[in-house]
Parts: sequence; C-alpha cells; structure tokens
Amino acid sequence: MKIILPDKTSRETKAGPVTVEALVRDLGFDPIEVIVARNGTLVTEDAVVENTDEVRIIRIAHGG
Repeated sequence: MKIILPDKTSRETKAGPVTVEALVRDLGFDPIEVIVARNGTLVTEDAVVENTDEVRIIRIAHGG
C-alpha cells in the first residue's frame, strides 16, 4: 500500500490487511492525533486497509 505521511512524504509497504489503528500505531503516530483517508475517503480506526489502498495520514491541528 502507498502511505502518504503528514509531511507529504510517501512510502510503500505490504502491511495489509490491517486496521487503520494498528497501521497508525506501527508508523509511530497516536491515533487520537491523526485522521486517515483510504483512497480519498475518511475512515474510522477500525476500518481495514489492504495492500492495494492509498492511505493518507493527516495530522489534526488543534489549539486556540
């Protein structure tokens, strides 16, 4: 699968099938601090991603 990280870099991996939460944790992100899009559609932490998917990890900006 192609993974696009918050800094716009990308990497290829054969991690699937795996839940979004497990993938995010394996990449070193806290699932509470990011949202994930699979093939252009936002998905929940329990969604499963496959090796054929494009996954974009988007860091949530918060503050006042």
